[in-house]
Amino acid sequence: MFAKHRTTGYNGYAVQWSPFFEHKLAVATASNFGLVGNGRLHILNVGAGPAGGVINTERVFDTQDGLFDVCWSEVNENQLVTASGDGSIKLWDTTLADFPIQNWHEHQREVFSVNWNLVRKDSFLSASWDNTIKLWSQNSPQSLQTFKGHSHCVYAAMWSPHSPSLFASCSGDHTVKLWDTNSPAPVQTILAHGNEVLTLDWNKYQDHTVVTGSVDHTIKVWDLRRPDRELNCLRGHEYAVRKVKCSPHTGSLVASTSYDMTMRMWDITTGDMIEIHDAHTEFVLGVDFNLYRDREIATCAWDESVHVFTPRCLM
Repeated sequence: MFAKHRTTGYNGYAVQWSPFFEHKLAVATASNFGLVGNGRLHILNVGAGPAGGVINTERVFDTQDGLFDVCWSEVNENQLVTASGDGSIKLWDTTLADFPIQNWHEHQREVFSVNWNLVRKDSFLSASWDNTIKLWSQNSPQSLQTFKGHSHCVYAAMWSPHSPSLFASCSGDHTVKLWDTNSPAPVQTILAHGNEVLTLDWNKYQDHTVVTGSVDHTIKVWDLRRPDRELNCLRGHEYAVRKVKCSPHTGSLVASTSYDMTMRMWDITTGDMIEIHDAHTEFVLGVDFNLYRDREIATCAWDESVHVFTPRCLM
């Protein structure tokens, strides 16, 4: 199965499948490659079975600045949060009007990542180029906490899927930091790469394992209990690794996207690259696994397209 959808006039930055509906996909995009201009949030319906290969637009929401990330609420199936280039964070409801139902603007620079708490489900994180991470509740008009410790842009902050208070962040300062919401300072710092760390994700099956991706073209697998060196270093991308995503279905499987215009899949146990998706014609930024259809993956890229497909290695 391979389906393609055009986000005409808008370059893809992030995709996320709904945690409630197998067919619903959110895509965060920006015009003019996110450098200047508007953003658009796309809510897509992806067909299955006889309708496989058909992607329809359910809703679009327009913003005054580019959207760099999106995440679905873990408590309301119709709500989702976006990260914007103007430093704002917006909460949307797909059943309501064209305007956000909540708008927060505390970050001083671009917000590059938003991530909902998977365990407690009552809060979410934002990571910004202003070097900070903020903790939010959709019911609060202000942030609940601000975490400072990185000396460069924070590209991602991701909740542990195993703990209600633990999260990890990655930064242009070459580090990964581990945080607990009960403490204002990081509880652990790993010098993870020799260049900027653009992305990280937690393994869903091994609660101490984190995967990172960097401008140095590599992906590294870490055991947080032994942070002096990585468990594995995955080489194959020809340019910066923009996104890593651990499979929710298989503990050894990781997908990655890169400025080399590919999405690749890896077995982190062996270090083998087991798939290359090279159908995009520009930087590939977003990737996600469908939680319900265990063979289905979505990607988005600067070529103004979203791909939904079953990789050969999962057939």
